[in-house]
Amino acid sequence: MESKANRWYVYILRCSDGTLYIGITNDLDKRIKAHSEGHGARYTRSRRPVVLVYRETEESRSVATIREAAIKRMSRKRKEEMIFMAT
Repeated sequence: MESKANRWYVYILRCSDGTLYIGITNDLDKRIKAHSEGHGARYTRSRRPVVLVYRETEESRSVATIREAAIKRMSRKRKEEMIFMAT
């Protein structure tokens, strides 16, 4: 069984202004809390509240980083489709 310490997450937040923020973390609950409290990324600080709308689990930080970059290159439409399909 994979230990929690080895899990990395790629996640998408929907910000209060409707924009999407994509990030990675190895502690999703802690990171979402940080974003919500204004201690996350500079981008999300002025766009609170934020809502987690998508997440993927990856095997390592390097895989998560590559996946994050791939998602960031996607069109807004494709990102919205991913979010829709995950719900």
